[in-house]
Amino acid sequence: MDQVRTGINLETSPGYLLKEAASALRTSMEAVLRPLGMNITHYSCLELLAQRPGLSNAELARGAFVSRQSMNVLLQSLERDGLVSRAEQAPSGRALPTRLTSRGELQLREASAAVKAVETRMHADLTAAELGQLQDLLGRCITGLSGPVA
Repeated sequence: MDQVRTGINLETSPGYLLKEAASALRTSMEAVLRPLGMNITHYSCLELLAQRPGLSNAELARGAFVSRQSMNVLLQSLERDGLVSRAEQAPSGRALPTRLTSRGELQLREASAAVKAVETRMHADLTAAELGQLQDLLGRCITGLSGPVA
């Protein structure tokens, strides 16, 4: 008697394909960041601070998809290396706002160019319209998963 197979077809599963694409992107990004002495979390932290100066440890952790503890360790290292600066005292509450230093901005420029090249390679076979559609579809997928669980 044949068993009835339940589950998903990995070749056509959007979730599996998205995970596979994310893994390939991560591998490619790590490969270009490693020679710069960086990893993806390090790069993400600098990029977030460039776009949103003054973020707290908790906000950076959420934006980089890591724990607050991991981000705190990274921020201590970045501060020690002169790439970021944090206020001595919180303006309100306990959150210490963080900013890029000029040295951090310089490192970020080099890393951003490397990451941009990876992203360009990733979507090189897409037309501008297809890229726009991909961005829209991914945004809608994120929105679909952000609501309450059904």
